[in-house]
Amino acid sequence: MPKRRKNGLAGLSLFSGCGGLDLGFERAGLDHVASYDILVETGEVLKAARPKWTVYSGPDGDVTRVDWRRYRGKIDVLHGGPPCQPFSVAGSRKGAADVRDMVPEFVRAVLAILPRAFVMENVAGLKQKKFEQYLGDVLYGPLGVRYDIQTFVLSADQFGVPQRRKRVFFVGLAKGEPSVFVPPVATHAWADDGASNLTATMGMRAALGLPEIGFDGLSPTLRSGWTGPRHTTSVVNSATSMRTWDALRVWPNGVARDRQAASAYVAKDGHFRLSVADCMLLQGFPQDWPIEPPVYKALGLIGNSVCPPVGYAVARAVAAALRLPTRRAPSASPGPGFATSPRGCS
Repeated sequence: MPKRRKNGLAGLSLFSGCGGLDLGFERAGLDHVASYDILVETGEVLKAARPKWTVYSGPDGDVTRVDWRRYRGKIDVLHGGPPCQPFSVAGSRKGAADVRDMVPEFVRAVLAILPRAFVMENVAGLKQKKFEQYLGDVLYGPLGVRYDIQTFVLSADQFGVPQRRKRVFFVGLAKGEPSVFVPPVATHAWADDGASNLTATMGMRAALGLPEIGFDGLSPTLRSGWTGPRHTTSVVNSATSMRTWDALRVWPNGVARDRQAASAYVAKDGHFRLSVADCMLLQGFPQDWPIEPPVYKALGLIGNSVCPPVGYAVARAVAAALRLPTRRAPSASPGPGFATSPRGCS
């Protein structure tokens, strides 16, 4: 993620987590206005990583309590990833019936702030037919009057992250903006994709610096500890993924706090035991990003986050569309969308 020059655009982050999107947007040249997340742990990470940032976490980060109109005229891009559990298999896919559904709160913030653009990220399952009417009622309907919205799925390995991880993005550009948003195109490709004109994405073993065994592959999607039993130190999300871990001779259960601790406990079959730093690398975080133990909390934050290189690619595409730095609201009135949704947590 080469750091881009400041572009005069201001970004506000909701459901910030440990900063995957925030870091991507910062590296793409946007000024950081503030971050909001209900987890105390996320605030600890962001404040340690960027002491000068304004970060609201814990009760102060509860988006259901914020009057977003104070940010009107000050924000170019509103971005965030509402909790994915209402739309993921691990979270039972209850959609609007899940108290953790915060998509309506994201929409409320957009309608109150009226930024020039918004970016919302979630699990790819949200794009499936099961949630078609939900999206029409909750997102496309309320926001489509003022924004041209594009929906697309990106895979982390398309941007150099050594992990199979697909996520859906909803990007809205205010009607009347002088240019059109163009979704980011892949910068990398896994070797099996045959796209020789792109930079090759490293396999998991190569990325971790492990000895060659005659083949390599992408890491399965890292599961967040927040979506399963609490205090888990496993990143396995399915029996199928476990077969991939086994084939690549990497042990994803009992992740250790660091490599020294990992090497002290030989894993099953002598496979390489992951550490927190290894999981950060597989997610695309820089190694100095301060995601600290306890391990189960660190894995919860990592697995819930947007891969920073993916966020960076989206941020650059949005910045390219907003090439005029003048901040203009798409409408003078707040319009509908101020009804609150049940409180939940990310």
